[in-house]
Amino acid sequence: MNESDERYSVAEEAIYEAFFLLLKEKEMDKITVSDVTKKAGIVRSTFYNHYENIPALLQAAEDKTIHDIFKMMESFHPKNDHDFCKSYYMAVCNYTKKNPFVSNLLKTPRGDEFFEKAITMFHQYISDVMPSSISTPQDKNSFSYLMAGAIGSTLGVLHKWTAEDFATPTEHVAELLSRIFLSGILPFISGNVKKEN
Repeated sequence: MNESDERYSVAEEAIYEAFFLLLKEKEMDKITVSDVTKKAGIVRSTFYNHYENIPALLQAAEDKTIHDIFKMMESFHPKNDHDFCKSYYMAVCNYTKKNPFVSNLLKTPRGDEFFEKAITMFHQYISDVMPSSISTPQDKNSFSYLMAGAIGSTLGVLHKWTAEDFATPTEHVAELLSRIFLSGILPFISGNVKKEN
């Protein structure tokens, strides 16, 4: 990475960090470019070198969040291992709790758009990593719906948890998500895979 790329990357991180910090102080729709530049310690032209406006920054933050979640998903390969499953959901819960953008987004009407975008992207991801043992279009479709259910239930639990300002301990939420997956979703996925073998 050359010096110019490094400066660009540092400014980008400063903008994100400032935006995330501001979300702890004010509502998303009240944040201005001036707020971000002051908090980031940059000039307006630097902001505009990265983003056209606050909605563009918001869009980029959503995309970055989905990318981060995808990275976590790549490490999760569904199997009947309670500790493995719980550690995955602990990572998801900790990410949600520490990321003010996600927790703020889950509480707002814009969260519905984010959910729709995330579920569409997750659905595509799941289709791409679908077990090769599922070969018929009907079974692929069923598997796809089951994974959409797993994603939807996870997002629903996280939405409730953030709406209640994380009142329930993280470990308890991760345990609930693990139970939902291991006893509700995994048996259907496993059953679907076994039918094909």
